Amino acid sequence: MSKIFDFSHLSSSDITFIDSLYDTYRSNPESVDESWQRFFQGFEFSSGATFGTSGSTGEGISDAKLRAEFNVFRLVQSFRTRGHLLADTNPVRPRRDRQARISLEEYGLSDADRKTVFQVGEFVGLGPATLDQILDHMKEIYCEKIGFQYMHSNNTDVRRFMRERIESTAKKIEMPIEKKQRILQKLNEANVFENFLQTKYVGQKRFSLEGGETTIPALDAIINKGAELGAKEFVIGMAHRGRLNILANTVGKTYEYIFTEFEGGSQEELSGHTGDVKYHMGFTSTLTTTGNKEVFVKLLPNPSHLETVAPVAIGYCRALEDTHYDNDQSKVIPIIIHGDAAVAGQGVVYETVQMSKLPAYAVGGSIHFVINNQIGFTTDIEDARSSQYCVSVAKAIEAPIIQVNGDDPEAVVYAVELAVEFRQKFKEDIFIDMVCYRKYGHNEGDEPRYTQPHLYGLITKHKNPRELYLEKLLASGKIEATLATEMMEKYKLLLSDRFNNVREKNVAAKGKGPHKDWEGMEFSNAESFDESPATGVKREVLDRVAKAINTVPKGMELMKKAQKVIEDRQAAYESDKLDWALGELLAYGSLADEGNPLRFTGQDVVRGTFSHRQAKMFDERTNESYCGLEHISPNQGRISLYNSLLSEYAVLGFEYGYAWGTPKTLTIWEAQFGDFSNGAQIMIDQYITSAEVKWQRMNGLVMLLPHGHEGAGPEHSSARPERYLQMAADNNVIIANCTTPANMFHLLRRQIKWNFRKPAMVMTPKSLLRDPRASSTREDLINGKFQEIIDDPNTGKKVSRLILCTGKIYYELYDKKIADKRDDIAIVRMEQLHPLPSIQLNKILEKYKGAETVWVQEEPKNQGYWTFLLRFDVFRNFKLISRKSSASPATGFSNVHKKEQAEIVTKAFSKEG
Repeated sequence: MSKIFDFSHLSSSDITFIDSLYDTYRSNPESVDESWQRFFQGFEFSSGATFGTSGSTGEGISDAKLRAEFNVFRLVQSFRTRGHLLADTNPVRPRRDRQARISLEEYGLSDADRKTVFQVGEFVGLGPATLDQILDHMKEIYCEKIGFQYMHSNNTDVRRFMRERIESTAKKIEMPIEKKQRILQKLNEANVFENFLQTKYVGQKRFSLEGGETTIPALDAIINKGAELGAKEFVIGMAHRGRLNILANTVGKTYEYIFTEFEGGSQEELSGHTGDVKYHMGFTSTLTTTGNKEVFVKLLPNPSHLETVAPVAIGYCRALEDTHYDNDQSKVIPIIIHGDAAVAGQGVVYETVQMSKLPAYAVGGSIHFVINNQIGFTTDIEDARSSQYCVSVAKAIEAPIIQVNGDDPEAVVYAVELAVEFRQKFKEDIFIDMVCYRKYGHNEGDEPRYTQPHLYGLITKHKNPRELYLEKLLASGKIEATLATEMMEKYKLLLSDRFNNVREKNVAAKGKGPHKDWEGMEFSNAESFDESPATGVKREVLDRVAKAINTVPKGMELMKKAQKVIEDRQAAYESDKLDWALGELLAYGSLADEGNPLRFTGQDVVRGTFSHRQAKMFDERTNESYCGLEHISPNQGRISLYNSLLSEYAVLGFEYGYAWGTPKTLTIWEAQFGDFSNGAQIMIDQYITSAEVKWQRMNGLVMLLPHGHEGAGPEHSSARPERYLQMAADNNVIIANCTTPANMFHLLRRQIKWNFRKPAMVMTPKSLLRDPRASSTREDLINGKFQEIIDDPNTGKKVSRLILCTGKIYYELYDKKIADKRDDIAIVRMEQLHPLPSIQLNKILEKYKGAETVWVQEEPKNQGYWTFLLRFDVFRNFKLISRKSSASPATGFSNVHKKEQAEIVTKAFSKEG
């Protein structure tokens, strides 16, 4: 039976209600909420009594006693739900009054009740206890240096786990002396490292961790506890604050390496790589934990755009889980480090959190650690968020939240270890909000007193976490002062030695991670794109894939339209007229048949925005799905095909991270319409187009962007190819606009066949998906390869005009050519725009030497491809035929669209064009 009564919604202590609820409990304990079960169980056990008002039996108790017990119970529950509002979590200033409303008066109690013994004490592990004892007990658990939020979860198991762990251990955090020394060691490292950099590199930006140094023992504890509970790898995504300290003292990036970057150099200076600032760089290392377990830790590089790295890191983790751990989510733990202003203000955080429990994106939960400086650059809390806490977004998925005072390292370590236990048990996200401060301004050269003079007056006088913790240990006799000093001096000497190594240019080589996925891959060079590799397949492979995608299990009942899709697809294959959907599916299937996995996500990708793909079939009785691509051959690659949530930003970031983690997987993201990708522009700018030159990280992600002017209006016409082309340089990305299923087939297979990886932005068709003119043959797939340029097959001996174009406009131009019998005009398709296929282009220009050259595009003059092409001298003598420059990609009026389109085609063939 479902839970009929739930304490959290109760607003009255009505005795009749309690009696009725007790009757329900006695007849079926499972029918009431767990909190009530424990209340009744504890009361009966302790008092030997039952509730004896309107229908229960046994020795009754008075209404007044019952009311008082019940009110104490409500008071106990208020600590569990709102005690965090009173917790001492702010290290530098008093907390604001959050109206916790936890008082005797709020619950019908008074000072006269303080010495009264209540059976509710049994409910909190005290046994029968006075009200004062119960109050002290709950305050020590819920209102000290840690604040807990978990009662918002509707998962009874989650609430029970958190309550039992917290109430049995949080009152008095006990740690062995070895762990205390470990904490002090990590605080020493964090503190001395910052002081060393401040002394040696005065004035250089480093985005210091000072004020939040407890982050270092926290991460150390996460890794050690995670390894103890079975984790093998930890992937960290974070912004720049404290990054250098974490690289050095958590991830294990050598001090020499970091100092080299401060000296203005790098071990990774390569031709064609522009590099990035030191506080954006990543690192991978192998560490040995305190439990003597070997683990791998990776900190991903990231741009200054805050929070963008979160979905990337989580996508990377999913790739590791899928590829190396058979989807065992306990083996890889994502650690996402946030800033307080960013986690509250950046929408990508919400998108990423919403992905966390979806089958397409689940990784078994992320540990979110917030370095809460209580400020965003110069913006105070009052202007930074409407929510009570910066981590309130966690409640969207009912994730537990632990607030903790950053000046209490033991409390922080307790909090993160509890978080790791939770993550490994429930495979869900959890948030730790470490409240601390920022010693300097946004960077070391910034003056924070302009805007926060009072706060920084407090911070200037405040001792750092290491000093406070050392005082605590010395006062308790847990550590000798000489040992503390020795630990610090030893670490200072280590840094000095490493610094001298750098000055002497004696720097060790960078280590490698544990996986071999990228072995054999090489960075591309200019010659890599001279000619596409062979990507054809044998006829029997095509037959095998076609059979798989056109077959469903016996007994599966499809709706008539779906059945017709299969029949039409099979007929097209047999008649050797392959449409776009077949070209795509045969590419995916042939790669899978060779053992290459496929991951394909995006909005509505299973069916396709335009219903052309139909990669899965659904039983109209049960709605169970069947994907023929999964049933090609016994040892085929894994097929992961998912409709995404309605997000572009986080989803594209996730897929980029996934492709980063598994280069042998064809990873694809498709936009519902091409221009919808503008919601993910930061990912495109900061990762996809520039990661290779900044961070030397290749990626083979494919973006499919439906594109074409067909009268759909401003928002559904253009994929904005000009934006991608503006960012195209140094052979960083593939930008293509294919006109045949065969060329699409070869482009997709080429992504895997290359011995390097490049992101590909493909302008995909809409009306051409079912256009019989845009069809290919099996022979095109068997013996062909990707054609960067497709010549005109029908020209006369004398060509007076050479038209170059790309995309669907070709078919409109070609129809005009045939209708007007203009064999004096050659129409040549540029299927790949970038890298510009110079060799093939020069051959075409040589072939039609002397002909007038024209570039035709259906996009406006200031959009599309023209401004990109003008970078190259070869196009300086071309004429342009296009729509006029426009602020909007396309008109919203169908008659205007038709007129403009007709004018373009007419001009392409007229002498005045």
